[in-house]
Amino acid sequence: MPRRRRPQRERPLLVHLTTVDLSLAYLLLPQLIAFREAGYDVVGVSAPGPHVATLEANGIRHVPLTRSTRAADLRADIATAREFWSICRRLRPDIVHTHNPKPGVYGRILARLAGVPVVVNTVHGLYALPTDPLPKRVVVYTLERIAAAFSHAELLQNVEDRATLRSLRIPAPKLHVLGNGVDLSRFDPTALAGERAAVRAELGLGDDEVAIGLVGRLVAEKGYREVFAAASTLAATHPQARFVVVGPADPDKADAITRAELDTAEAAGVRLLGMREDVERLYPAFDCYVLASYREGFPRSAMEAAAMGLPIVATDIRGCRQVVDDGVTGHLVPARDAAALTDAIARLVGDATARSDMGEAARAKALAEFDDRRQVAITLDTYRRLLPRGWMR
Repeated sequence: MPRRRRPQRERPLLVHLTTVDLSLAYLLLPQLIAFREAGYDVVGVSAPGPHVATLEANGIRHVPLTRSTRAADLRADIATAREFWSICRRLRPDIVHTHNPKPGVYGRILARLAGVPVVVNTVHGLYALPTDPLPKRVVVYTLERIAAAFSHAELLQNVEDRATLRSLRIPAPKLHVLGNGVDLSRFDPTALAGERAAVRAELGLGDDEVAIGLVGRLVAEKGYREVFAAASTLAATHPQARFVVVGPADPDKADAITRAELDTAEAAGVRLLGMREDVERLYPAFDCYVLASYREGFPRSAMEAAAMGLPIVATDIRGCRQVVDDGVTGHLVPARDAAALTDAIARLVGDATARSDMGEAARAKALAEFDDRRQVAITLDTYRRLLPRGWMR
């Protein structure tokens, strides 16, 4: 297929591709703003939704993928891929940067076939783990190997994925450890300390109650069933424990937590706040944080909690191991083990001194390791290295 001449531009056009607009706004917005300020014309491409307004208010243009969905829907995925192909041919971007499992596959392949000069992918944690069933690993790793052949660079959030990708014969020079981070000026416990009393009053939390916070989509993969089991047990043994869950339902996912399960959790005293845009205001009201996921790349919510000086109980999996130092900044427990999770939460609920000491250590670790400006610098360096000579002055 003959390639059209690339348009003359003052700034290189950078497209970031995700499944839904929530990922662009919640996971990537500070980076997108930094890329714009560094001289790129930044466009977000995803399913349209309520977060598009936030993107556009921050100077990020949005182009909709009308059929894009998190759900397992092959016909919708094919239609989405065709739509993205049309977007590439129309916009003629200089860089396409892909995220999430499905866009990471079709996005890399189609962007390269459409003649995009630079194709970059962020690996937000491989969707299969070495302990997963063989059929799942074969499908995921095969797709990853094929798609990676079309990219110029693979940015790994988690160093543990490097060995797996090398075993798939993805060239080492293409792999770069990106890590992950958060805006430490936004998640600053000193600046937000005054919010604690007001938010706890809004949530009906007493001075002698211990608030256990969780932030994440309401799907089983995030470990909510084990968390709800822990809440039920602790209601009898540690009545001062109060669980507060922040996050939206995700009905498109096969493992979505059902309305009946949520009703049962609420009956056991769990507060469900739904989607919130002010999570930084909520963290000061918590006394500890829980992330009971089965799979993570490098969990942002846990980094936010650490930055806010909260001790963390998390599962002993890739990603969580990079955020939590077991016995120092919190506790690591086996995934899918409700009893171990309950015990670890109970220890923190019953020990204010441990909560304080681990929280201080978590904040120190966040300051040393979780500054998102490092990810911006690595990504910008990747773009500059791969763009044709002379593009960026």
